[in-house]
Parts: sequence; C-alpha cells; structure tokens
Amino acid sequence: MSADAEMVARAAELVRGKLGSTIDTALILGSGLGALADRIEDPISIPFRAIPGFPASSVPGHVGRFVAGTLGARRVIVAAGRYHLYEGHSPDVVAMPTRVLHACGVRTLFVSNAAGGINRTMRPGDLMIIEDHLNCMWRTPLAGAPRHDETRFPDMSAPYDPVLIRMLRDAALECGVPIASGVYAALVGPSYETPAEIRMLERLGADAVGMSTVPEVLAARALGMRVAGISCITNIASGLSNAPLAHADVLEITARAAGKFEKLVVELVQRIARPPATSA
Repeated sequence: MSADAEMVARAAELVRGKLGSTIDTALILGSGLGALADRIEDPISIPFRAIPGFPASSVPGHVGRFVAGTLGARRVIVAAGRYHLYEGHSPDVVAMPTRVLHACGVRTLFVSNAAGGINRTMRPGDLMIIEDHLNCMWRTPLAGAPRHDETRFPDMSAPYDPVLIRMLRDAALECGVPIASGVYAALVGPSYETPAEIRMLERLGADAVGMSTVPEVLAARALGMRVAGISCITNIASGLSNAPLAHADVLEITARAAGKFEKLVVELVQRIARPPATSA
C-alpha cells in the first residue's frame, strides 16, 4: 500500500468511527455555499484538521469540516469546504476527501462551486447544472502508480450521471427554481482569468469557469461513483463586463443564491432517497 493510500485508509477509519454507520450520499459545497451544512439534523461534525492527511482550510468561504446527519429524510455527509490546487496542494490532497468518502461507503457524490459566467445569457445568482467539464488545470489525481480500487482508464463520456441530471432538472421544476445547464471549465487560479482566456474558453465551449471540482470528479469516476454538480454563477467573466472581480463579491452573490440552492439540493436528496418506481 502506498503512503497516500495508507493515509486515505487511516482517515476513513477515523471518519467511519465517528459516523457509526455507512452513508451512501455525500455533498461537497463550494465557496459561500457551506451554510447548507447548518440544515443537517442530528449533526456529527468532524473538522478537517482532526482527520489524518487533511490540512487546514485556508480560503474564506470554506469552513473545512465534514458534517453528517439527516437532510431531506436521507442520511448524508457534507463537506463544508474543499481544498484547491492554488493553495499549493497536490492533486492527491485535493482528491483525498473524495477518496475518503468512497472508503466510508459513499457511492453518490454531489459537487458544487462558485463560477464565473461565460455563457452570455447567464447572470450573477443563476444556477447551472454541470453537464460536462474542461480540465484546463492540466493536472489530475489519477496520475502516478495505479490504485487497486480505482479504474486506471476511467470512461469520461458521461462524467456527470444522466439520471442524476434528470433528477436535478425535475427537482428545479418542482421547486420553481430557474436552472441552466452547461460546461464547466476548471483552471488552477488563484488569479481570475484574463479577457483573452475567457475568449479562448468560450470558443472551446465553456459556459462557466472556476478553480475547483474537476479533480474531485476525476477521482470519483475512477472509483465508480455517480456524480452530479451545480455551479452558482457569481459574476460575469472577465472581458464580458466592465465590473472588477473580487472574492468578497463571490461570497456575497452565493449568500444571496443560498436559499434557492439549498431548496434545490434538499429536493434532489429526497429524490435520490426514493425507491425507483416499478410497473404493476
């Protein structure tokens, strides 16, 4: 067992011991969206800093803890915050929470992020279902020695599960939440993109851009997990607006969008919890 795999095993052992039972569904919450963790009933909180191999979170808007409990009549575990490559972490560290969640029994993963809007129909506060992504980080947690529990060459023809995407659309309709869908482009950051970079991404087919999520999705797919995701559009991307970009504005917009985001996610979790309909 590699040193990294051993660390994942140690971390999972600690988390499983705190949880007391297996949880199938997990949510990773992006910048400013972590308040959903406060809606968990009968919560069990595990700070990242208490888990072997997990560094402290260093980004405003990312609390850095697992919270397990009941949401929408289903037991879930929520990662309130995440790690980023731009903090100086390796792709393996960024993907470690995903790998630990899988080792704890999670098989369905919901990811979210704050993103800049490239699609010219989007406005700050809009929500976008992630249908596909562009890995413009040019790095992956799958590089290196093969892991015994991961597919070496995972199929990425449908990285975001079509059934879960339909559930998200149905949940948005049920909740009366307007929803877009599109392609998310991930860059390393931490600088915002230049106007020329946004023009490039637009021509490549990106609808939104951010600095996270893709490493987690790559690890999840290699582990055979089902994935769904939402971007909260927090600003018009550089060059498409004269407004300057600042992280404080990102947190302000996600705070404004938190109500409809949380409503939509709770409805999605309830739909995941329902048994599939059977014909008579």
